[in-house]
This record gives sequence, structure tokens and C-alpha cells, in this order.
Amino acid sequence: MNDLQILVLAKAPTPGRVKTRLCPPCTPAQAARIAAAALADTLDTVSATAAGTRALVLDGTHPTPAGWVTHPQRGALLGDRLAHAFTSTRRPGTPTLLVGMDTPQLRTEHLDAARELLGATGGPDAVLGPATDGGWWTLGLRDPHHATVLRTIATSTTTTGRHTLDALRRRGLRVHLMPELTDVDTAADAHTVAALCPPGSRFARTVATEMPRPAAVTR
Repeated sequence: MNDLQILVLAKAPTPGRVKTRLCPPCTPAQAARIAAAALADTLDTVSATAAGTRALVLDGTHPTPAGWVTHPQRGALLGDRLAHAFTSTRRPGTPTLLVGMDTPQLRTEHLDAARELLGATGGPDAVLGPATDGGWWTLGLRDPHHATVLRTIATSTTTTGRHTLDALRRRGLRVHLMPELTDVDTAADAHTVAALCPPGSRFARTVATEMPRPAAVTR
């Protein structure tokens, strides 16, 4: 089996098109800068992880990191874009791991563990990382063809992760659950995740400077 391929599914950090649930308290420009920091930290972590191929699967326009390739996202619905990300980059005998840009607290240890599991003889057919909001933050597949099941699952719901796990198991796949992480969707999420990021991370620094603090209550 060839070495792992890692995909980062991302949206270009364009004001008004990204992290809109941070507005308010953020302005669209502030939300875009926070998104850009999350993406930069994620790309750095994936770049520091051993992988055969690293690909940015992108909605919009953004520079391709050195040593990476970029593929455009395809499909109108998120489930279709996720499935296409796996199937359009599929390489025979190569397991694929997909992460998003919404978990900048991601560490190389998470990705190393997934690579070892997917590459081990007798290991699981898939790894799935649940998110605290009921979704998932990573999916890895020994055979990326199985990602076609994602087209049938409603995304951005509190049951997306559970339904994804059920669908994979119905295909006869052995699934290993990864640690649960928090996606950055709301201002509260941003503060929670910033506190979990390594010191000096772009995301933690940007949240500290760009996220407006609640007004003090006076009596």
C-alpha cells in the first residue's frame, strides 16, 4: 500500500463568503482573517506530517503551498463536494485522509495516528473523527471509492457524524473512531479552539486581535 494522501477541504478566506456565523460579533473582514489564520495553521500542520501527497481541495482562489497540489471543489452540495474530493484524487492502493480548515488545533499526532491505522496490515478500513457539534472533522479511507456514500448524508446537522458512521458500517467497513475535536463555527467555538492551539499559533493570535470582546456590563 502506498503512503497516505492527505486532503484539506477549504474555502478561500474571502470576506462575506467564509465564517459568516462569526458575524456578529465580527465584521466580514475580521471573520475572513480568522478563517485565513485557521487555514494557514492547518496547512502548516499537514505540511509537517509525513505523507505521499498533500492536496488542497479548494472553493475559490488561494496560493498553493510548496510541495502541494490544488484541486477545485466540485458539486453544489457539501456531500457531493466531499465525495468528489476523495474520488477525483483517488490513487490505486493509496489511502486518503480528508480534514477541513475548521480545526486549527489539529496536531501532527492526530494525522500520524490516522496514517498508521490506515497503513497497518489488518487495520481498519476507515477512520472517522467526530466533532463536538455532531459532525466530523476527519475521514480517512483505505479505498476512497467508499466516499460515494457521503452524497446520501445530510451535512451540518447534529447527527451527521452518527449517520456517516452508520453508513460506512453498512458498507461492511471496519471504522476506527479518532479523538473528538471542536469545529470553529461560532464566536464561542473560536475562543474554545484558540485556547487549545499551540502557543503562538496564527489562529490563537488572530482571534485575540480580531474577535471583538463583549461589552462590559455596568450597574
